[in-house]
Amino acid sequence: MDTYELVKTKAAAAKKAAAKLAVTSTAVKNKALLAMAEALLAKQEEILAANALDMERAAAKGMKSSMLDRLKLTAARIEGMADGLRQVANLPDPVGNVLDGKTLANGLTITKVRVPLGVIGIIYEARPNVTADAAGLCLKSGNAVVLKGGSEAMESNKAVAGILSEAATAAGMPEGAIQFIDTSDRQAVQDLIHLNGLVDVVIPRGGAGLIKMVVMNATVPVIETGAGVCHTYVDASADVEMAVKIAYNAKVQRPSVCNAMETLLVHKAIADKFMPAMLAKYAEAGVEIRGDEGVQSFDKAVVPVTEEDWATEYGDLRLSVKLVDSIEEAMEHIARFGTGHSECIVTNDYSQAQLFQKTVDAAAVYVNASTRFTDGNEFGFGAEIGISTQKLHARGPMALPELTSTKYLICGNGQIRG
Repeated sequence: MDTYELVKTKAAAAKKAAAKLAVTSTAVKNKALLAMAEALLAKQEEILAANALDMERAAAKGMKSSMLDRLKLTAARIEGMADGLRQVANLPDPVGNVLDGKTLANGLTITKVRVPLGVIGIIYEARPNVTADAAGLCLKSGNAVVLKGGSEAMESNKAVAGILSEAATAAGMPEGAIQFIDTSDRQAVQDLIHLNGLVDVVIPRGGAGLIKMVVMNATVPVIETGAGVCHTYVDASADVEMAVKIAYNAKVQRPSVCNAMETLLVHKAIADKFMPAMLAKYAEAGVEIRGDEGVQSFDKAVVPVTEEDWATEYGDLRLSVKLVDSIEEAMEHIARFGTGHSECIVTNDYSQAQLFQKTVDAAAVYVNASTRFTDGNEFGFGAEIGISTQKLHARGPMALPELTSTKYLICGNGQIRG
């Protein structure tokens, strides 16, 4: 079977399952999610063995350490995947929720309800946990899913998807609801994003290159999960100790993920108090600082920053740092180089905090908290499909409600239009 036929066959099977999933009860869906969680734990050794193969191949190809971290599965991370499925099982089912309703003067009743999207294609890189997150959220929201992971995680994804599909079907879910495209042929992505009529929406998760390619080439509707060039702005009135803590966490806690900070903006009025302590903390963690002339004056180890650096999602222990004269300059910088993901101000000035939150155009805008919280689990949504940086249909962490559409139910007693 060639690649196109493989992808089309899997999408067609998902389409068939989606019709049944749309009317599957919440009880059956929750039972399946809990069974899927237990199956991951029961077959943990199988998953870890598959992941070890992927890790070995990736290391041999020279994959950088931050990407290896995204690829790596451990017992703790598998437990996290299982816990995510349990959380989704405990969340309210959005399907059938009544969003609005009214009775017209002619006696017609109109009710607006949530319905599944149908078949969702997920295209993602490196992180095998996405396989479980995506499958769980799609099934709970009544959608079938077609998964296309990166070739670097092929064995891990194949193992996880197979285990989840088997457990879901055994628990009463329609056969074919979870599909995994088990080929490394890059043409598979192109085929998937052109399957209008079989696939209702595609969601890319990964680096800027993958996302741009899908957005620019797909004929199937796309929900864009943008790259994360996230900023933290330390205002003149900031508490220095708090600012150091937040800026350290935002960069160092897990630098490879999309909500990690990539650029630190510091008001010149607080630089003398803030920069020495901040740079010392970053040095301890091995962070490479790329800064403007003002930042370089604090430490000879600072690498001169380039224009390209401001727009770069490093995904590792590199950080761009700039001194600014005002909050307006900071916001102008964010408007120019930000990707609409997550932005933060550290300040003790309420008016500055309000100005920043109202002005900055991003999915998540923080005051005095790390950008690392932009995450479905942290927001209390359960596992997420991704962080949407677009404005249509969904924005921010996409969980269950964002994986539904709406339908109007109209009931009458013989009305006709005159």
